[in-house]
Amino acid sequence: MNDVAIKELNAFLKGQYMGIHAYEHLIQRVDEPGIKQELQNIQQEHKMHAMEIAERIQHLGGNPVDDEGFIGSMQNFISRFTTPDSTEGILESALKGEDVYGLHLSEEIVKGDLDPESKQMIERILDEDRKHLQILKGLMPNE
Repeated sequence: MNDVAIKELNAFLKGQYMGIHAYEHLIQRVDEPGIKQELQNIQQEHKMHAMEIAERIQHLGGNPVDDEGFIGSMQNFISRFTTPDSTEGILESALKGEDVYGLHLSEEIVKGDLDPESKQMIERILDEDRKHLQILKGLMPNE
């Protein structure tokens, strides 16, 4: 049981690292201080989540990954060249990242066999990620 949970938690952890690195690129391109601050706050929460997941993996007797893995680093590399320059484009990119990668893929990863404590922790993190979506939507300029 623990091996499967550790594998699933590590996959989830890789996603957190991908998010942290993606926000790094977005934050560097934003000029508006208020939006930059919100993106930094969201990135900080992803860092806290990563730490929490790593501790849980250790508690289960596993070794937590310490980066996003090969596929994640390739996506990270490519995103450096495709990150939009406009604030609206940056926010759209962050929204897509939180929604598609942060929530939908993460929900798929953790559908498997997790112990109750790990499942509860991941569900709480996903709830916080849903709040990130609302924050980002609130920052979007009104059409």
